[in-house]
Amino acid sequence: MSVVDLQKKALDLLARREHSRQELQRKLSRLDADSAEIAAALDALEARGWLSDTRFAAAYVRANAARFGRFRLEQALRELGIADALIREALDSLPEDDTELLRARTVWQKRFRERPRDEQERARQARFLQSRGFAYEVIRKVIAGLEDE
Repeated sequence: MSVVDLQKKALDLLARREHSRQELQRKLSRLDADSAEIAAALDALEARGWLSDTRFAAAYVRANAARFGRFRLEQALRELGIADALIREALDSLPEDDTELLRARTVWQKRFRERPRDEQERARQARFLQSRGFAYEVIRKVIAGLEDE
């Protein structure tokens, strides 16, 4: 495949949603193209501003922050090839009123809707929030806050 064909395919993918450079590289490599041609095509897209890991990270955080905690968002972005500095920047761009505690409470309420009856139920609820990437301190506050209400 030529560099122009690879750019067209990449633009087609970018028209649907933002992608990280690593994602596009992986998808284009399935097309039996030379890695140097893929790199050249992606470099050209970055130079034009059509491919941006910064923009991808921000879009990913906006789309997934309501369901996941900071740890899970960080892990996912790292797996998608985003640099740590860009991850921090994207996570710091969350609105001030959108705290981790508020998001954890919202996720908890959608899933459980009632207080834990015993230690086993409390542990199950804590494991659920932990699997969503919320910090232990946040989980403790969510479950303890529910008992105070």
